[in-house]
Amino acid sequence: MTIPSGTPVPQVFLDPGELHFGQAPLRISTLLGSCVSITLWHPARRLGGMCHYVLPSRKQRGANPLDGRYGDEAFSLLLQDIQKADCRPESFQAKLFGGGIMFTGPGTQPDIGTGNVEQGRVLLQRSGIPLISEHVGGEGRRKLTFDLETGHVWLAFPEGKGAHRRNPHD
Repeated sequence: MTIPSGTPVPQVFLDPGELHFGQAPLRISTLLGSCVSITLWHPARRLGGMCHYVLPSRKQRGANPLDGRYGDEAFSLLLQDIQKADCRPESFQAKLFGGGIMFTGPGTQPDIGTGNVEQGRVLLQRSGIPLISEHVGGEGRRKLTFDLETGHVWLAFPEGKGAHRRNPHD
């Protein structure tokens, strides 16, 4: 679907623990610190989704429903959306963002961001979805906006601090 020039593109903002799956025209955005977002995009169908998870996994899920705050569960929810769209996971392209160090110095928490990033890589590898780029680590926050029409992701750094970037296809 093509949006007439001058028409605003619908937008969805994700808070921590949320995810969204949809079809272009649509932009999904979020603000990350140590949290991680995975974007999934189907180039031919111009559909995809993004999650914003806080921790890699939880210790005991029990009978509780899937919870988007945890990487493995958020990713499972995205895979369910892919199945509902009658697509195969490997037909999507993935990008990985976040995992920044938010606090430094004595008495700070362990590096949660690193665990979140590693979980994202493992989930993508297990599912057969190619990881085409990532922008992870570093210090501070990053804002991202994912366009389902093009698959592009725009990054901004509210504190002006950059982060580490790696493109596995460079």
